[in-house]
Amino acid sequence: MNFQRYTGPAIAFHWLIAVAIIANVALAWLWPNLPDAGVRPAIDAHKSIGITVLGLAIMRLLWRFAHTPPALPTRYQRWEVTASHVTHILLYVLIFAMPLTGWIMDSAWKDAATHPMSWFGLFEWPRIGFMQSLEPGLRERMHDLFGAFHEYFSWALYALFVAHVAGALKHQWLDGEKELQRMWPGRKP
Repeated sequence: MNFQRYTGPAIAFHWLIAVAIIANVALAWLWPNLPDAGVRPAIDAHKSIGITVLGLAIMRLLWRFAHTPPALPTRYQRWEVTASHVTHILLYVLIFAMPLTGWIMDSAWKDAATHPMSWFGLFEWPRIGFMQSLEPGLRERMHDLFGAFHEYFSWALYALFVAHVAGALKHQWLDGEKELQRMWPGRKP
């Protein structure tokens, strides 16, 4: 059975972003159970990974605009193709929305001015300046609002992740398509 693979850079972006998101989810679930001394480093790593995901997502989207992905197999039902496209679009939206809402929330944090944000401890990452210049009450409301968006988007991301993986596994194992091989790293089997 013949199948078309994604390009090497598309595969690399896919898996780098996926691993980074999984790491960030693990950190978010982990830090409430950490001793006090471990919470701030976990949150700082979460922020650094989030900014990295944003950068990778920008590069992935630019790559995607310049390189048409391989067509889905013609045997897929129309509803499956539609569900695949909708899921991918929503995943792209969330891959951008999650780090952006986190960055806005962090920029509006009441202690942002006294706790610089760094990217993996290598250099200071800028906060969104106008957020810090808001009056304290409004800044706190913005922090809470974007924190809520960040949390709601995380639940949507979990649901879409499950749908994305379930769809790929359904096509691979139930339909006998080489769906996983299309995005799997390495050479074409």
